Parts: sequence; structure tokens; C-alpha cells
Amino acid sequence: MCRDGDSSPVVLVYVVPSRYILCTILRSDRHSMRALFLVIDLALEIYIWVLIAAAIFSWLVAFNVVNVRNSVVGAIGDFLYRVTEPALRPIRTVMPNLGGIDISPVILILLIIFIRYCIALYILPYVF
Repeated sequence: MCRDGDSSPVVLVYVVPSRYILCTILRSDRHSMRALFLVIDLALEIYIWVLIAAAIFSWLVAFNVVNVRNSVVGAIGDFLYRVTEPALRPIRTVMPNLGGIDISPVILILLIIFIRYCIALYILPYVF
């Protein structure tokens, strides 16, 4: 049988007149919390890649490699700006002026990595 501290799944076999149905009952409360933290981790990882794409796109625009008057390029640039600017703006207000160098994406990426490590080391072990 299943004990309170046992996290292994319980397997029950129901006998039906013409066939066997294998039914697995999982501890849904613990697995749903794990799934929630994994989705949060995935969202943070995707946001890191979006920040990298926005930084590369800003370099391409600054060096006139891409034309922002093109509708597709303009739409991509507008999307990247709208997604990353709300998180980067508070960092830019705190950071001193470094001339033409903007290190706010690097600081935000380091902050996101720190949050991911905190979740993995201090929250996830207590969920299981």
C-alpha cells in the first residue's frame, strides 16, 4: 500500500471481463508543484534567449546591417523591444552611464540565472 512519505507511484490493475486496464495513480499534488517550477524555469530560460536576441538585434541595427524600415524586421524589433524593455528599464535607471555600452542585459541575465539556481537548490528539493 501507499504510505504518506512514499513518493513512488501506486499501480492498480482492474480486472474487466474481456481485458485488463492498467491504471497509474500518481501523487498529483507533488507532481503539479514540480511541473509548475519546471514551467517557471523554462520561461526564465526562454527569456534569457529573448534578451540575447534583443542584444544581437540592437547591434545589427546600430551597425546598419538590417533595415528597420522593412516591415518584418521592424515587427521583430518592436516585439523584442516590448518584451525586454520593461525588465531592462529599471536596471538602466540604476546603472551609471557607461557611454555607448549597455550592460543591463548582462546584469538581467545574471539575475535570472541566480533566480534559477535559487529555485533549483532551495525550492525544488523541498517539493518532493
